[in-house]
Amino acid sequence: MNREARCRRRTPSINGIHDEEKGLHRTQTGVTMSPELFEKLYLTPKVPHVGDYNKRFANPTALGFVGFVISTFTFSIVCMGWGGASGFTPVVGIFFFVGPVLLTFAMVFEWIMGNFFPMMVMGLFSVFWLSFGMLQLPTLQLGAPYATSTDPTGLASREYNSVVALYLLVWGFALFTFFIFTCKINAVFAAIFLFVTVGAWVLSGAYWKASWGDYDAAGKLQKAGGALLFVVAILGWYMCFIIMAGEMRITLNLPVGDLSHFWPRTDVELGAEARREHHD
Repeated sequence: MNREARCRRRTPSINGIHDEEKGLHRTQTGVTMSPELFEKLYLTPKVPHVGDYNKRFANPTALGFVGFVISTFTFSIVCMGWGGASGFTPVVGIFFFVGPVLLTFAMVFEWIMGNFFPMMVMGLFSVFWLSFGMLQLPTLQLGAPYATSTDPTGLASREYNSVVALYLLVWGFALFTFFIFTCKINAVFAAIFLFVTVGAWVLSGAYWKASWGDYDAAGKLQKAGGALLFVVAILGWYMCFIIMAGEMRITLNLPVGDLSHFWPRTDVELGAEARREHHD
């Protein structure tokens, strides 16, 4: 054995001695996360990535869920009028800070870690809260073009409410598209998108009714939409609690209705999969 090789063999033990003298202990782990556990914690199929970012960085998915759930809970409760609540001006911060800030941070780090679907989800809800929050700022006077002598703000006009109804209708179709892809992950995540899709359409109906002056029906639809979003918030808290418990190594084994086993495995290289299909 030459001198260079002997030095290489000796180096780890020397480093170990120095570490012990400093009170440091190196621990190497070779834990491999199963595709099922990965999808439960990150809400995205496990696919091969370049690098090991999921081992180097904290899981940002729960952070995005916290922002989404707090905003959704508040929004849904106000929609249902609990305690006589009416209007979103006092809690306008949920549309600009609580939801979007946490969701945007989560979106950026999901992108860094290569988690495509959670990145899309976080970005989607971030821009929703920001855009819907704009409607709640009276200082912008968004209804001014439709103002009349009987309706100086224009917010009760048919045109204004019809536009908002169309906006929510489009959001419903976007959310339904995401729901289709959540069927590849787990039942809880899929239920969140199913209920939020229906909730967006019900709230769209509330604005349609308001545009025609049927405020009684509009109020009932608003409460129904709020109730659907309340269910979404509860499911979101449940999913967030499961992710946090998993990351904190608390073994609760709460069910999420894993749907990944109904689909082909995704933790394989695309090239290897293509070669396998070619040989088959």
